[in-house]
This record gives sequence, C-alpha cells and structure tokens, in this order.
Amino acid sequence: MNIGDKIIDGKAIADAMKKEIAAEVAGMLDKGMDAPHLAAVIVGEDGASKTYVASKEKACQSVGMTSSVYRLPEKTTEEELLNLINFLNNDEEIDGYIIQLPLPKHINETKVIHSINPKKDVDGFTPHNIGLMQLGEPSFLPATPAGIMELLKRSGIETAGKRVVVLGRSNIVGTPISVMLSRKGADATVTICHSKTENLPEITRQADILVVAIGKPKFLKADMVKPGAVVIDVGIHRIEDKTTEKGYRIEGDVDFDEVIKVASKITPVPGGVGPMTIVELLYNTLQAKKRR
Repeated sequence: MNIGDKIIDGKAIADAMKKEIAAEVAGMLDKGMDAPHLAAVIVGEDGASKTYVASKEKACQSVGMTSSVYRLPEKTTEEELLNLINFLNNDEEIDGYIIQLPLPKHINETKVIHSINPKKDVDGFTPHNIGLMQLGEPSFLPATPAGIMELLKRSGIETAGKRVVVLGRSNIVGTPISVMLSRKGADATVTICHSKTENLPEITRQADILVVAIGKPKFLKADMVKPGAVVIDVGIHRIEDKTTEKGYRIEGDVDFDEVIKVASKITPVPGGVGPMTIVELLYNTLQAKKRR
C-alpha cells in the first residue's frame, strides 16, 4: 500500500462536514431563523487555548454561525466565572457555549462544569450529558470522541467485532470513546489502558484499532502495533525545535514515521483528529439550536 493511502485525512473529512452544516444553517436563515450562536469562555493567557478558540471562531464564520468569545484575565475569581456561566445559561441568544480548559489553578474545574446548563453544553462534559451517553440516549457527545467515531465511519473502517485498545482514561477522550465504541451500533470489544497497565505492548499488539490519548509525545512505537492495525492519534504537543521557522514542531502521541510503516491506516498530527473536534462542536451547536 502507498504510504499516502494509509493517511486518514481529518481535514478533508471535516471540510466535507462543514459544507453539510453550512447548508443546514443556510436553510435556517432562509426560513427567517437566527443563525446558531456558539460562545466560548477563555480565562488567562494559555497559548494553546487562545489558538484553539481562534480556530473555533474561524470555523463558526465558515459555516455561517454566530460566534462570541468572552476573554477573562487570569486573576478572574471563581465567583466571577460562575456569574458569567449563569448569564450564559439564561441568555436566549446563545444556543451553546464552551468553557475552554484548562482553567487557572485557583478555579475548581469540576464546579464550573457542573454549573453549565446541559442544554447548552456543546462540549458534552456535564454529568447529565455524560450519563445520557453512557445509557446510549440522545445527548451532546464530547467533541473529540465524536470526531473519532465520524473519522472511522467516513473512512470506511469497520468497528463491529473488532478489538479496540484505548490508551488513556481521561473524561474528555479515553473514557467516552471507549463507551461509544462498545455500545450497540459500533459493537467493538474495548480495552482501556493507562499508567498502571502491566505488559502494555502485549495488549496493544492485540488491537485491530488503537486510540492513543495518553498525553506523551511519540509514546506509541512501531513494536507496540499489530501489522495492519488502524491507529488514531489524539495527542498534540508543541516540541521546541530551533531548526524550524516557528521554533517548534507539533508531535502526537504516536511515533508517526515509524508506526505508519506498520499500520494500515493512521491519523497525522496535525490534520487528523484536531479538525474533527472543531467540526463536532459546530455540529453540537447546530443540534442545540434545533432542540431549542
């Protein structure tokens, strides 16, 4: 197989989905409805968060949605943030919103997430939406796992009866993707691995599909992958590299150059899972508008 044929192009799939979403938004406007409105809240000066929020703004504009961003200083108190969340919960003009993570250390992330109105929780992080997801009932699905599911589906990768190994058990990626892949419809057999897992390479080599969200650059090596496996790399790391124009390079959790020689399909970083996360956020915002 040609090396290029092995790459799962998340950007191309996301662009196709954006066209579908833009067509629905245009249909709403033709009927005299307001465009779906997505708001984002960012606290502090985290560079990666600022870049990500800017990407969300741009994506909203590309599909005809309204976008608002609330930029708060690092010193913002927990009470001030909770007051803003209360305002967003009750603002009829806003269909959905996200709180960009991570938050400054003096703010309790759990308390903040629990304060979000589940009907506007387009990140799919509230206990209400996580509970509905676990039950397989309609809910706002966390954007990154939902994006992975869409990548697999639109790339023609069969999950039914397949053995999936998920590296990482976070509430944002590892745990929800394991639920989505194991429930009826996807029908995979899923194993979650983490920092306490023994004989990890032995387990990963049994996987037909590997989802790597362990938070360590180039962690997954070629000798950990069964020949012909599908590898989904969720990681993104900015590595200092003075040989590049920007002074850094972007790496995933997978040693891409080596693993691509073994895998049948693989997502690149960047250009794999990342674009899907943003488009799933747009999709959830569209659904929030419809439900309201």
